[in-house]
Amino acid sequence: MSITTEFLRRPFMTGAVAASSRRLAYTMTRGIGLPKARLVVELGPGTGVFTDAILAQLAPDARLVAVELNPALAARLSATRRDPRLTVVQGSAAELAAVVGEPVDVVVSGLPWTVMPQDRRARILDAVSHVLAPGGRFTTFAYLHAAWTPPARHFTAELATRFDRLERSRTIWGNLPPAFVHRATRKP
Repeated sequence: MSITTEFLRRPFMTGAVAASSRRLAYTMTRGIGLPKARLVVELGPGTGVFTDAILAQLAPDARLVAVELNPALAARLSATRRDPRLTVVQGSAAELAAVVGEPVDVVVSGLPWTVMPQDRRARILDAVSHVLAPGGRFTTFAYLHAAWTPPARHFTAELATRFDRLERSRTIWGNLPPAFVHRATRKP
């Protein structure tokens, strides 16, 4: 099963037509404190491109909780990743507080923010803000071709109101489609 197959089966549950590139995964996960993190959450891990990049940087005693709404993708990720630090949860990112139950150092998101309804997006961002520890980092990406659209601009504004610091990476041209990364930090 590929991400393309899942997109065709469940286009409103799967936000990407193609898996994210390793370059995007590198940009998403570098410089966000993964080597020192105790608890990391990944939202929408899909086929696990970001999962692998996160696990490569995590300490041996750290934990990664991957929350995937799509049951087929959650099952596939569970079956193909045999790392004791990883727990895959099939469920909604909006229920993040109930899933982790403790402060999170880093949240990495592959969710399709600009295609989800605004109220769902707000609930998920509220959940992320709620679970992040002081000084915690949140990272997600957006496609370059959609950056000018009203949903994308609104999403960026929502990030700016919830986090103390917001940065945008350079364009990752080696991704299909080209993308950039948002990095946000909660006040320490």
